[in-house]
Amino acid sequence: MSRICPITGKKPVSGNKRSHSLRATRRRWDVNLQTYTLIIDGKKCKVRMSARGYRTLNRSLKEN
Repeated sequence: MSRICPITGKKPVSGNKRSHSLRATRRRWDVNLQTYTLIIDGKKCKVRMSARGYRTLNRSLKEN
């Protein structure tokens, strides 16, 4: 299962973990994916999206 948010398009980013002695080892920051149950066309549908994407979706629905 991919770690990409379908709403915002966010993907994992990578960089270096830095120890106290400043040794660099590769690491990755994953997206905060959560499973939400949405009602789409009158049917319940489970969608994995980021928490930020869920807030964006709710905000856009409240405006309309």
